[in-house]
Formats: sequence, C-alpha cells, structure tokens
Amino acid sequence: MNSKKNLLTIIIVLTTFLVNAQELTNDFYDNAPTIDLTMPSIEITGEISNPGKVDFSKLPLRSVIAKEALLIDGKEKFIGAYRYDGYSLYDILNNSILQKKNAIEFEPIIDLYVEIENAKGEKVVVSWGEIYYPVHRHEIIIATKVARIIPSKTKELWTLPTENKLVVCSDLVSERNISTITKITIKSYAKSFTVNKGMSPMFSKSINLFLKNKLVDSIVAYPNGFNVDKYPTIFYGRGKGIHSTSTFNGIQLKEILNTYNNNTKEQIQNGLIVFLAKDGYRCLYTFSEIFNRNDQAEVLLIDKMKVKDGGAFSVFPAADFFSDRAVKAVEAIYIE
Repeated sequence: MNSKKNLLTIIIVLTTFLVNAQELTNDFYDNAPTIDLTMPSIEITGEISNPGKVDFSKLPLRSVIAKEALLIDGKEKFIGAYRYDGYSLYDILNNSILQKKNAIEFEPIIDLYVEIENAKGEKVVVSWGEIYYPVHRHEIIIATKVARIIPSKTKELWTLPTENKLVVCSDLVSERNISTITKITIKSYAKSFTVNKGMSPMFSKSINLFLKNKLVDSIVAYPNGFNVDKYPTIFYGRGKGIHSTSTFNGIQLKEILNTYNNNTKEQIQNGLIVFLAKDGYRCLYTFSEIFNRNDQAEVLLIDKMKVKDGGAFSVFPAADFFSDRAVKAVEAIYIE
C-alpha cells in the first residue's frame, strides 16, 4: 500500500516538474496569461471594386510585441508592454482589388493610404507603404488577444485593454493604437500633379515645402549642421530588381522638417507627408513614419546635387524592402 502511495507521489512530483519546465522557456513573451479581447466587425470600403466585411475565419493569427506610450499634457507617458495576437492589415487587405481614383494620372500604388475608424468615430491613417513595403511584415495588426510582458523583478501589472485594437508596432508614441475598429477606407492622395513620365535628364535644384497647400519654405542647398547617417543597403526595386549594393549617406528628414512637428495627437494619428518628383512621380508617407518611429529605421534626405539625371535631392526609406518609395529629384514636399 505504501509503495503505491510513494509511486503516486513520485508521479505527481514528476508531472509538476514537467509542467513547470514547460513554462520556463526561452520565450520572454508567453509568461503571462493570454486574455481574449472583443472580436471586431470591420467593413472595408473606399477605392476598391470589392468592398465588404472582413472574414476573419480565413485569416492567420499573427503575434507582435509592443511597448506603448501616450501623449499626456504634451509628454510621452509609458502605459505598458504587451504581446498582442490578431490579424494583420497586410492579410486583411490582401484580397482587396484596388480601383484608384487617380489611376489614369498616376498608376503606382505608393500614394495610397488607409483611414481606420472605430466605434467612437476616431480616425487614424496608415500608408499603403507601411503595410506592404517594410522589411518586417505583419507588424500592424488588429489585436484580438493580449498578454502582459511583466518585468521579472518589479512584477508590474500593466492595465489590460478589453476591446480589440489597432497596434502599430513601429510607433514610438502609440496614439494610432485606437480600439474597437469598425471601418477601413482605402484612399489615394487627392491632389493632382502633372506627370511627365520618362523625363530625362531629370533634375530639381530645390525643394518647395508646402504646409496645408501653402508654400512656407524652400530647400535650395543640402542642409548643414546635421548628423549624417550611413545605411549600407541592397537597393532592390519591385519592378526592375537590383539597382545597387551601396551605402546611402543622408540626414534624417525628421530633423530637417522638425519645424513642422508640433508633437500633437492629431499629427500622429492623421498627418500625411507627400514627396513629389520633378516628373510627377510621388509617394505618400504618414507623419508617424517620419517623426514617430521606435525602430531607428529613419527616412533620409540624400544629397544628389552632382547627379545630372535624378538629382539634386532624393528620399531613402530605410525600413522598406523595395526601393519604390525612394523618390529622386524631389521638387516639393506637402505636409498635410
């Protein structure tokens, strides 16, 4: 009888040990309970030929990690670190058939963005480039599950959300992470520009800066007094493939354009910045892509004053896999 009890005790001890061993893995992000958030009901609309509701049953679940902060009285305040599981905008929009309003004038998709709305009527914008061009894909999600990432010493328990929410992992300040998403609208940049495809040589000796369509300044020479970043790069286009394996030396655009950064919630959520080339080629970024990154993959302004075709200034997005958003011979910057 005692031998049976001893055997049972050994089995219980071994089972407990195995369970604990399974919990103590090398993954820092699964050590707290995962909590379900509300499931969203989302309509996709806008410049597409197949609008409708999102069928989440056909989408894979993605997992991301995020350190979140909000603007409180104009200053960043940390609110918690979390692992989120959910559905990426990459997957959600993957089968949307684009029908650009300005397709006749400008066919490329790099002037597209999405407006994301929640049940409260709050809206934020995410560029098409943020979704489909980064080296690190699937890092903008609609989260439906959450787990705290708890510090091992302090054991701080950050407040958990209860509703589904948008999570943009590359944002330093998380004001775009709004909850209870109901609608995604696909849009192209509304302003029209003349296109002169094939212009050669193409050279723009200066950049005009427009704030809300009002000319406010010009860049006529490469700025002095700024640190120069050096990014070794395999420069690869979606259409033409490899361009070069070289180093891009440039100044962070957020430093050059800092005068127009008011560090407000509205700018972070809805700000747009468009770069226009001499030939009418253009590319749209969100304000957050330029001013609100946490990954140090900055957007640079490159000096190409000595380049006869494609000079004098170009834009280099370090976070992108493809070179398509690296606008050359920049003639104007529109800050919305």
